[in-house]
Amino acid sequence: MTFTAHSPALVHLDTLPTELYLAGRRRASSDDSWFDVLDPATGAVLTRVANATAEDARAAVDAADAALPRWAATPPRERGEVLRRAFELMTGRAEELAELIVLENGKALTDARAEVAYAAEFFRWYAEEAVRAAGTLQTAPSGANRILVLRQPVGVCVLVTPWNFPAAMATRKIGPALAAGCSVVLKPASDTPLTALALAAVLEEAGVPAGVVNVLPSRRSGEVVSAMLDDPRVRKLSFTGSTEVGRELLAMAARTVVNTSMELGGNAPFLVFADADLDEAVAGAMVAKMRNGGEACTAANRFYVQAPVAAEFTARLADAMSSLTVGPGLAPGVQVGPLVNEASRAKVHELVRGSVDAGAGVVTGGRPLDGDGFFYPPTVLAHVPAGAPVLHEEIFGPVAPVVTFDTEEEAVQLANDTEYGLVSYLYTSDLARGLRVSERLDSGMVGLNRGVVSDPAAPFGGTKQSGIGREGGHEGLVDYTESKYIALSW
Repeated sequence: MTFTAHSPALVHLDTLPTELYLAGRRRASSDDSWFDVLDPATGAVLTRVANATAEDARAAVDAADAALPRWAATPPRERGEVLRRAFELMTGRAEELAELIVLENGKALTDARAEVAYAAEFFRWYAEEAVRAAGTLQTAPSGANRILVLRQPVGVCVLVTPWNFPAAMATRKIGPALAAGCSVVLKPASDTPLTALALAAVLEEAGVPAGVVNVLPSRRSGEVVSAMLDDPRVRKLSFTGSTEVGRELLAMAARTVVNTSMELGGNAPFLVFADADLDEAVAGAMVAKMRNGGEACTAANRFYVQAPVAAEFTARLADAMSSLTVGPGLAPGVQVGPLVNEASRAKVHELVRGSVDAGAGVVTGGRPLDGDGFFYPPTVLAHVPAGAPVLHEEIFGPVAPVVTFDTEEEAVQLANDTEYGLVSYLYTSDLARGLRVSERLDSGMVGLNRGVVSDPAAPFGGTKQSGIGREGGHEGLVDYTESKYIALSW
């Protein structure tokens, strides 16, 4: 299948910021090296971006450390007003930012618009939370003294973000860090650095002082992040990405005992009980599976459907998936864009092929699309055997494997049979069952008769190998603070 490229209406590639952003200035890397950013819809080069070095990483920590005392001492209300202005600027430039996301990430424009709205909300939420980093005061049980607990900014933070939500994963970390009074160095994914650099410009215009936010695009991710984590002035690492990379970063962070927050991989089960409203279940499945084209850690990865409705649910899901329009994200009417790169497409197809070899049947889709770009069609697999690889690895693509179950106990066992525990989904018309199963699902989040759980006001995070800590909500602010206990008498 061949697609026609569509040019952005608002983004001008020749005027985009492509240099490092350090101490409020844009500059080339220390060795003047650059790397290509590709358009996933065509495979063509969009532009070139400065390729940060370990020396640049240390300079970024210098800048963040120098800016920290003044920003930490800035009144919380002032910090909140800066974040509020950033929200308003993002909202005003939503269409331009959405187009930029489509260009470097590939997602459909409708998905990109939703991401920008979601990303901006983190700035609005933490604009309000900045004044709520409250401590506590109590009398010691013995009555001998008072116990005063203060919440203070943790310090210089290194933020490492993925390519699948290049705006939202950055604001979800920057928002609470700045609200708490921290300074940050953002290392965006090398596939999608342009959105991060655009956000730096937004924050600068909103009034963030030089050095409080620094952005380091680089293809030398390990070298750059390691250099920062070995600096004793860095006191926090927040990472969103794969569990494999998260384990490596935790080992690095252990060298200097750095405070860590990890939002790692997922393998989300989607349970459909026989008493579920199938119209709602299919609609929820389409959101849980196809938001961002399936390239989301929260994407439904394994569909477990109770036997009496399995055939009907699978047929309805396949109809819905096959009706989606695939193409370049900026083309009118497109609902599913390309995957981010060829390696991602190859991995998705390998999982599908391995599952078919194991005995699964393809209901729709199942092979890469011809033509330019990294396109893979929405795919439904039925009769997937227990050992199929698609049930045990994070797919990160538009593939829905369906498995049948008989009893509630079996459904819970199947859902929990994974090293991951980020999010689970379930559909049932029995509220008691819904709450009972929700309590038993070993995941940090549950969507009960809902296909989406993400919300800036809610604590986002997982159990087991899916991470450490929570982002969003009040807990997200607390993650960027340290508790200081003062024993006092009066």
